[in-house]
Amino acid sequence: MEELIYGILNSPKKKRRVLIYIAIAFLLAVMMIPTKIVLAKMLPGKSANTFSIYVDTATNSSLADTERVTSCVLEYFKHEPSVHDMEVYLAQGAPLDYAGLVKGSDFKRMKNQAEIVVNLTDKHHREEPSYLMVHRVRPEVLALCEPKATAATIKFVEMPSGPPTMATIVVNLFGTDDLLMRQTAIKIANVLKETEGLVDVDIMQDDIYPFYEVTPDKEKIIRSGLSVEQVNNILYLAFEGMVVAVKNSKTQQDQIPIFVRLDDESRTVNSNSESGLAWKLSRLKLMNKQGMMIPVKEVVTIQEVPSDPTIFRKDLHNLVTITSECDLVSQVYPLLDARDSLLEKLADDFNITKVPGMSTYMFDLNLVDKESGQKMLLRWDGEMKVSLDTFRDLGGAFIAALILMFLLMVVYYKSFALSGVILLASFLSIIGVIVGHFITDIISLIAMGTNFFLTATSLIGFISLMGISARSSLLLIDFSKALIEKGVEKRRAIAISTATRAKPILMTAVAIILGSLLLSTDPIFGGLGIALIFGSIAATVVSLFLVPVLIDNIQAICPMDSEFIPHPHPGEGIKTHVDPDELGL
Repeated sequence: MEELIYGILNSPKKKRRVLIYIAIAFLLAVMMIPTKIVLAKMLPGKSANTFSIYVDTATNSSLADTERVTSCVLEYFKHEPSVHDMEVYLAQGAPLDYAGLVKGSDFKRMKNQAEIVVNLTDKHHREEPSYLMVHRVRPEVLALCEPKATAATIKFVEMPSGPPTMATIVVNLFGTDDLLMRQTAIKIANVLKETEGLVDVDIMQDDIYPFYEVTPDKEKIIRSGLSVEQVNNILYLAFEGMVVAVKNSKTQQDQIPIFVRLDDESRTVNSNSESGLAWKLSRLKLMNKQGMMIPVKEVVTIQEVPSDPTIFRKDLHNLVTITSECDLVSQVYPLLDARDSLLEKLADDFNITKVPGMSTYMFDLNLVDKESGQKMLLRWDGEMKVSLDTFRDLGGAFIAALILMFLLMVVYYKSFALSGVILLASFLSIIGVIVGHFITDIISLIAMGTNFFLTATSLIGFISLMGISARSSLLLIDFSKALIEKGVEKRRAIAISTATRAKPILMTAVAIILGSLLLSTDPIFGGLGIALIFGSIAATVVSLFLVPVLIDNIQAICPMDSEFIPHPHPGEGIKTHVDPDELGL
């Protein structure tokens, strides 16, 4: 090892080769990220023993419509061998879990809502992870069951491995014109549906449907010898039901209320039309003061009006929320594709400007309608925003760590050049981190058919590697300086120190690799393990080959006293070899 390093240092051609090889490796590794050879994501998918299916039909749907969709889903999963059992919750949310806490399961009370909990066999006893199963069955279930009811949407909700968010990609559309917001939300949802990698697109807004308002006609009621109270009571009694009397019981202390209403068949309107409702009201009759039976239809007016949808507000502004999930892809790339498509398709109707600034809101858009001048704000949210915040914060932490390391080295060595060498050697461990993810991605695609992403835990591993690689460089420099002070020629001293420290550096790298092997198999912290394993390999190569080449060209490594300056004549006053025992090593 000593002669190898010494030969490199004495050959300008070999030194250039080392620099060129490292530079090429760095450029190739870094270019893997913008070229999407290595994909970035907040956290990878996590295999679980359960997942949920959210079913939503049209806002005015009946419980029977929702039940048809859920029954179809249940029938499909009966043929899945990995499914252990299923639970159906009609017109209500399932018992709260980690996903349901942030997705509002506890607020579900409508007849058009349902949740299905699918419990799988233990993940250690089946080959297919839950997220791959969801990826496989989703298109089949949607094609089979969504047509069972009007405007039905089926969403597969997996237990999130990362931050609790409403969805992977959330678009919040703020504005004041409800109709314009509704129309724009439909356009945005269509763009998301057309974006590759996005599934389960849904607009969190009530549908507008025809609503029939029954209003008592006071003039007709008086002429018919009835009272308004009579008409109101019979309508409420027939369709909603009310307590009409109480019953005493010997076994109970309290009176038992008697609740009366029409049965389900009698109170159901056969056709969703004004004529159907009018026919139903004609069957209800009231007796006036003269003993005549008056049909309720004769004393009321029926008017078709649009339904009154729920108003959602956030930060004191009206909003419409569009949600979408990612199907085995990173949330960053579909976001960029969808944003470019939105800029193109909304340009005909809106004047679009980007929100200024370099914050996490830099992807947001200001929309101004060309006809009415109404303003809206399109704001991105969800796990995507959390990912951007995380990568921004980790990037800031990385830069802060580099600056702090540099300042500490400057104080210690009194040299900017030596400090820069240590900093550069620490940073170049990123070569191993990225190349390691590239290799693991190929293996993951062959073995499981899924990508292995560069995640937030991978960046944490990269930051932790900086201290390890900096330690190796520090030992080489200090050892070389100590030998030079003993009178050893500079290049020979660098070669001796590199050969002497090679074994501890390699042993440290091997210890990190062996300790990270088990970590690399974890679905969440696998990126951390891969970063430590391959980053340690890259840091070792850089420390043993690049650092000696760099410090050979730095004058600051030599002692400043004149007695240590090499003699101009070769072989005079310069030790070309030293026995470690002589130096007390």
